[in-house]
Amino acid sequence: MLRDVLHDEAADGTLRDPSLEQRAIEVIRGLAMDAPHAARSGHQGTAMALAPLAHVLWSRIMTYDPAAPEWLDRDRFVLSAGHASILLYSMAYLCGYGLTLDDLKAFRQWGSRTPGHPEAEPAIGVEVTTGPLGQGFANAVGMALAERWLRTRYGPELCDHHTFVICSDGDLAEGISHEAASMAGHLGLGRLVYVYDDNRVSIDGETDLWLSDDAAGRFSAYGWHVETVGDAAEDLDVLEAALRRAMATEVPSLLVLRSHIAYPSPDLTDAPAAHGYALLDDEIAAAKAVMGLPPGERFWVPDDVLEYYRAVGRRGAAARQSWEGRWSDAVRSRPELPGLWAARPPAGWDSGVGPWEIGTQVATRAASGTCLNALAGSMDHVLAGGADLTGNTGTKLAAESLLGRDNGDGRQVFFGVREHAMGAAMVGIARHGGLLPVGGTFLVFSDYMRPAVRLAALSEARAVFCWSHDSLGVGEDGPTHQPVEHVASLRAIPDLTVIRPADAPETLGAWRIALAGNGPTALILTRQATPVLKGTDAEAVGRGAYVVSEPDGAVVTLVGSGSEVALCVSAAARLQEEGIAASVVSMPSWELFAGQSAEYRAAVIPPHRPSLAVEAGVTQGWERWVDRALGVERFGASAPGSVVLAELGMNPDRVVAVTRELLGAAAPAGG
Repeated sequence: MLRDVLHDEAADGTLRDPSLEQRAIEVIRGLAMDAPHAARSGHQGTAMALAPLAHVLWSRIMTYDPAAPEWLDRDRFVLSAGHASILLYSMAYLCGYGLTLDDLKAFRQWGSRTPGHPEAEPAIGVEVTTGPLGQGFANAVGMALAERWLRTRYGPELCDHHTFVICSDGDLAEGISHEAASMAGHLGLGRLVYVYDDNRVSIDGETDLWLSDDAAGRFSAYGWHVETVGDAAEDLDVLEAALRRAMATEVPSLLVLRSHIAYPSPDLTDAPAAHGYALLDDEIAAAKAVMGLPPGERFWVPDDVLEYYRAVGRRGAAARQSWEGRWSDAVRSRPELPGLWAARPPAGWDSGVGPWEIGTQVATRAASGTCLNALAGSMDHVLAGGADLTGNTGTKLAAESLLGRDNGDGRQVFFGVREHAMGAAMVGIARHGGLLPVGGTFLVFSDYMRPAVRLAALSEARAVFCWSHDSLGVGEDGPTHQPVEHVASLRAIPDLTVIRPADAPETLGAWRIALAGNGPTALILTRQATPVLKGTDAEAVGRGAYVVSEPDGAVVTLVGSGSEVALCVSAAARLQEEGIAASVVSMPSWELFAGQSAEYRAAVIPPHRPSLAVEAGVTQGWERWVDRALGVERFGASAPGSVVLAELGMNPDRVVAVTRELLGAAAPAGG
């Protein structure tokens, strides 16, 4: 194939002149020392040790084109050891991704494109946001899964690339690496190549203080191709040969590479201090002298090295242009392809969903499942599944084939009991592009997914998290499974749209919002059936909150979310019998409501009259919107859900009583 020819050309005498390549590697090491030193912050040693590996990957192995950095069929690179970010930025600068030497000089500074840990920006070669160890490791599994799905469905003419990962001791120590590696091995995800930087150093000291794992044995047990490359971090040909053997396998690969942190520093090679910012003026000068670089010159990049790397970067243009021709041919015969690969639903995807009769009892998890299946029926590029709770969370696709080792384009994913990996793999799928990932588990287990969800928000990964069993209504499973603080916790994540629909129509509205968005969405769904309410509106969900009922002369506003909207409706009816007119507002999404105009917000929750929020969870944050909140400021209990809700105050009597108290407190003295 063209790729093979491309890399063969890279083996010509000029481009692989040993002295030029070695000098290029030393330039990378110089940048790896200089940028953190300029910032007085950062991690120098790992980037120095892995400079030869980075050189081999960018100059001999990977297929990419900096002139079209988001080309769909490019190889993907994930620096899971994100503390070594200067290594990635140096390669992006040298190979022509648009970073400048000034960007490297602004490393870790306000407003720079070179933050302390990589933040997703494909334009400069950063595919995913990494830093929290283990997350990038698991993101790559999702990326490889997406590549295989698209290749299986459309053939290697349109999708044919690899995902390369550099991971560290810390990545493998984090539990998420087990979940993700187990999943990748089970699915037999080839074209997925990890290099484990076995430098035996961590912040606390040498890793034998706390680590004695047999990494090779562990990954062999997962069903991976494993190769111990040994003490070969400086041998370019050995590195290339090992990478190419890994690329040829039909299962994921781990190459165990013994490197020496901060090499070739005379004083800090293999020193734990070099994990961070340790090479200062004298140490940098000594290391540069060993490497043959000008000891006193900072950010030294000679013209011939820069020209060499820019030529390396341009070599991918031929492969990209060839692919563009094949893509254009495919689009001519199938004009819908761009829309499919954008993972956007066609107009009318939900035409068969609803309407629901008022009073019908429907759990919002079930309504969500109806919406998801309607979506899957009109849009191929959706993958859905749960963490061993697929049927329970409404993420089961009717009559869909299972994604598996022998069925690369199945759409039903059984993630198994792997919430950590499910969340991070969803982020990887979304960041790869071409597919919409949907994943579900119980809301209480969103804690297991939180790091991945946070990074989904930070990187604008378009994923739909379906969290069901959202309140004390879980019932008999007890307080270990009853989420009380979780909705508040998720609302605290910036740029995550959290939607807790009241009933089936609002659930449809929530799905419309999720599909129209460009970032992650959290759907908070009930286990128990909730009534379809008069006045709820799928379209109004997009405003975050709206009036469900407004009697004449309303003197108080009851604001509910999710299943508690029905509770507010019942309480309002009782208050009406007492001659107290109460408006009822549904607030499915704080984030969407916050985005409305001040005038609209004041019309929905008028500031001139008392307001009470009702939600079966902690009340933290509700003070932003209302005068008082009724919630649950303790863990739940093991009993039928209706009993737990009633006993802990989530009942009409309690709402009525608190409303009376609120009105009494709001009444003028002597009134």
